Amino acid sequence: MRRRPTEERSLGTLLTVIRTHIETGEPVGSRTVSRQSREGLSPASIRNIMMDLEEEGYLEQPHTSAGRVPTEKAYRYYAS
Repeated sequence: MRRRPTEERSLGTLLTVIRTHIETGEPVGSRTVSRQSREGLSPASIRNIMMDLEEEGYLEQPHTSAGRVPTEKAYRYYAS
C-alpha cells in the first residue's frame, strides 16, 4: 500500500516544495514555503511539517543548514 501525506497542511507544503524545487533547482527553505503558502503558516510550523515529510521519505536535507529537496518518492506522488 502506498503511503501518502494525509494532512492538508502536509500536502500543501510538499507541493510547494516540489514546485519551487522544479523552478529553482535549489533546496527549499521553510521561509520560502511560508511566503508562498496560502495557509498563513509560520516558518517554524513549516519546519515541523517538513521534518515530518522527511521522516516519511518525501523530503531530504542535503546539508544541515540547507532547505529540503524532494525525493524520488515525492516526485512519484506529484506525477500520479
